[in-house]
Amino acid sequence: MTLAVDNTIYDRLGTTWWNDESPLVLLHGSMTAGRMRYFRDVLARLGRLPAVAGGSTALDIGSGGGFLAEEFCRLGFTVTGVDPSGVSVETAQAHAFAGGMDITYRVGTGEHLPVDDASYAMACCSDVLEHVDDVDAVLAETARALRPGGIFFFDTPNRTLASKVVTKATQNWRLTRVVDFAGHDWRAFLPPSELKGRAAEQGMTVEEVVGLGPRASIRTALATYAGLRRGTLTYRQVSERMDMGRTRSSALFYMGYAVRR
Repeated sequence: MTLAVDNTIYDRLGTTWWNDESPLVLLHGSMTAGRMRYFRDVLARLGRLPAVAGGSTALDIGSGGGFLAEEFCRLGFTVTGVDPSGVSVETAQAHAFAGGMDITYRVGTGEHLPVDDASYAMACCSDVLEHVDDVDAVLAETARALRPGGIFFFDTPNRTLASKVVTKATQNWRLTRVVDFAGHDWRAFLPPSELKGRAAEQGMTVEEVVGLGPRASIRTALATYAGLRRGTLTYRQVSERMDMGRTRSSALFYMGYAVRR
C-alpha cells in the first residue's frame, strides 16, 4: 500500500520543530509530557531507570526534532536518535548542543537503522509506525538493535471510526482542518491486536497497551480548537491545553511496551 502521507513536511518544516507557531510542535507540549509520564513509570516498574548518567543506552527511532531523545537523556540514558530527515536531524543536534546534551543523531530510516546489533537496552518508536511503508521491517530492525530483554516503547494512532473522523476533520475537510498537509493516512493506522501480532513475529512480546489521548474537557477542547482556527492560540498552546496523556480509551491513540525475547 502506497501511503497518502506527505513525509517531506519534515524537511520543509524541519527547522521549526521547537517553534511555538509550528504545527510540528503539536507533538511536543502535553504530548511529550504525557508519553514520558508513562514511559518513565514503566521503566521504574521494571527497574530499568539508569542508576547513573549514561548508565544505559536508548534508541529513538524517528527522532524528529529531538523531543523524546532529550527527555530520555535527562533520565540518564546515552541516546541515539535516528530520523530520515536530514533537516530535522540538524535541528535536533543543534538544540541538544545548545542545551548541553550529549545526544548522537544519525540520518536513517526505521527500515534500515544505522546502528549495531543488540546495542540498546531500550528503543522508542513514537508517532512513527503510521508513517512507514514497511512496518514489519521497522519492527525487525528495532528487534535487531535491542539486546535480549530490551524494552521497546511505542505509541501510534488506532484504526477506528473515531480516528478516521478526527483525521479527516483536522487535515482533509476545508472548514475544519488545522494543518494544510497530509500528515496521516488512516489506512496505515494499526489496531493494537495487529501490532502485537507483528511484534511477536519479530521476537518481541507486547506486555502492555494503554490508551493515549486528550484529557481536556469537551468544552476546553472546543474552545482550544476555535482559538487555533482564529489564530489566537499557538500550536504549542493547543498541545498544552489538550492535556494529552494516558486515557481509558484507546480509540484515538494508544501506547505501550514490548520486551525483546
